[in-house]
This record gives sequence, structure tokens and C-alpha cells, in this order.
Amino acid sequence: MKNELEAILGNIEKAKASLYQKDFLLTWEKSFPELETILWVAEALKYLRDNNISAKVFDSGLAISQFRDNSTRTRFSFASAANLLGLAVQDLDEGKSQIAHGETVRETSAMISFLSDIIGIRDDMYLGAGNTYMREVGAALDEAFADGVLPQRPGIVNLQCDIDHPTQSMADLLHLKTVFGSLENLKGKKIAMTWAYSPSYGKPLSVPQGIIGLMTRLGMQVDLAYPEGYGLIPEVVELAGKQAAETGGSFRVTHSMDEAFKDADIVYPKSWAPFNVMEQRTELLRNNDRDGLKSLEKECLANNARFMDWECTEQKMKLTREGKALYMHCLPADISAVSCEKGEVEASVFERYRVPLYKQAGFKPYIIASMMLTNRFESPASVLRKLLQDNTSRVIG
Repeated sequence: MKNELEAILGNIEKAKASLYQKDFLLTWEKSFPELETILWVAEALKYLRDNNISAKVFDSGLAISQFRDNSTRTRFSFASAANLLGLAVQDLDEGKSQIAHGETVRETSAMISFLSDIIGIRDDMYLGAGNTYMREVGAALDEAFADGVLPQRPGIVNLQCDIDHPTQSMADLLHLKTVFGSLENLKGKKIAMTWAYSPSYGKPLSVPQGIIGLMTRLGMQVDLAYPEGYGLIPEVVELAGKQAAETGGSFRVTHSMDEAFKDADIVYPKSWAPFNVMEQRTELLRNNDRDGLKSLEKECLANNARFMDWECTEQKMKLTREGKALYMHCLPADISAVSCEKGEVEASVFERYRVPLYKQAGFKPYIIASMMLTNRFESPASVLRKLLQDNTSRVIG
């Protein structure tokens, strides 16, 4: 087993990818060797944890979490990742801060960062604002560090924004790598990223955009399927097509769920709101127009109800390659006859894939920890190798 870890560390060294002191905001801003390095470091950290070897590379320091939307999986994954590496977690609760009293992003960013190593931000509610906010925080940190206010510049990890959900898509990729044996084995495989019916509205676009923005870099056949009117951010869709062409894969947009499922190796049925609705919702939220939001919700739910047949059913799963495609979801899923009468997936399909789905989610803490470690250490392979050598007497409980 130790040879397995040495092989991983060798791959990290050969990649010569530099993630040191670089924020992780969008997967398509990273080179492919950098993405591979994130996966390898995550695998190495999982090896250490599975073999009861401490992965604490920090003696002190804070990992700041700022969640501007509700979260279960990502919130606890961030906390688990920080604890795994030896960082303490501190939530930035805007309601308990001075932000409401006029404290600026520039000032807040400096004040929370004196002894901080990482800031994780989830800001997906406002289309056109979340990723912009993260970059504003980054610019404030750059300024404070350059002025000598901060002893070091904390790294930023995007825990979900309006454009991308990189910790989710990278965890999904590590799950696919594990299931299919390697990234090379994914070349030519068909993945169907499809819209699915939900009895709610307003779900972000970042998961489907993250999937098409990442999987098109692997030479896969990527089908994006949604009912007319439920399109994604045009620039991300255009990027996916360009990346597919560059890697020898394919990218296709279809308005048929059945067509996307046909001969698919992997299916990812997930609800999201139409791009134009998210634009309207952003404006209404900014104006605190509660009546307008209620009216938009009523209109959107009525529109969603037209597409109740966009559901991952046993019948649709039979359309996939040999009827045995891998079902994926970022969770929580709207399960028919469990959480609702009709939803994203039939209960029998979800239950059959429940364990693989939980394993899929289980990769996220390691991906986040990998993003933290590679941001703070210039030579991650050396750090991990030293852990293996020195920490055999410091096993976890």
C-alpha cells in the first residue's frame, strides 16, 4: 500500500504544477496538470486518513468559512478538511459582524485575515455577483499583504458561486476516476448532464456549468439536456464546446432527456433555474422585492410543472449503456414518492445508487483539503512524504 502512495507522490512531482499561493475559483482557469495534482493530493490525503496517519501540516491557523447560502455537505466538508490539516475553523457570520454597520469588503477581508491561511466562500444566490465578490475579497487581501498589514496572503477556495462549483465537480471527477479506474479511461465515455424536474425553483446554475466546464476537458462525450428556456450562462456553454473540440471529445446541447440518456455511461439529472429567471431573481433580491419574488416563484413553479416527465426513472435508465449507467447527483435530490410526488429521481433508482452517491460526496473533504494544502505549500509531495515518514507515531484516534 505504501508503494501506492509513493506512486501518487511521484505523479505530483512529475506534474510540476504550481498551485502555490493561487486562489481556486474556476476549474477552467487551471491547467490540466494543476487539476490532476489536486486529485493526486486528495488521493494521498485519503490514503493517510485511511491508514490512520495524521495529515496535520499546520500547527495553528484559521480556515475562515463564509457561507452566504444554506449548506450541509459543503459546510461540513470544509470543516472536515480544515481539521484534517490542523487548521481551526471560524465561521464569518455576517449577521454578527459589523458588515451591516457599513464595514466594507476591503476592511472585513483584512480584519479576518491576520492569522488566517484559507478563506472558503460560498456565494451562489446572485447571478453575476458571487464570483465577482470572491475576486473583490482577493484584491483586498492582495492590497493588505502588499501594504504590510497581513503577514501572509490567505488563499481563497470557491465553495460555490454563481458560475462554478469547483469543489463539487472535482469531487465528482475523483469519484469517476475511482469508478472507472483512471482519467484516461474516461475518454470517449458519455456523460449526460440533464435538467430534471423539481417542485421548487431558484436552484443555482453552477453545478451543471461546473460539470460541462470540467468533463469536456477529458475527451468525454458530454450531452447537456434541458427543456427549451432552461439554458445556462452562454459563455460557459461556449467554453464547453471549445474544450471538447480541443480534447477530442464532443459536446452537444439537446432538448430531449431520452436522447441524452441514450447509451450514456454516466447520468447526472439535476434541477436548475433558467438563466433569465436567475437574472430576474437577482434583481428582485437586491431590491428586497418580496412580492416580486413570490410572483416569480409562482410563475416558475407553473412552468416547471410542464416538464414533470424530466425525471430519472427506471424506464429512462434502461436507455443508458446496457441499462447500467452510473447515476450521480450533488445531493440533496428531490426523490419521487419520498420528498415529493414527482421529482428529479425515482425512489427505486436513488436507493439502488445510494451508497455510490454517498461515496461520491465523501470525496469532497479531500478535494477541499487538497486545494488548501497546495495553496499553502510550494512542494506538496515533499510535505506529504514527510508526513508519512514522521507521523507514524502520531496516529489519529
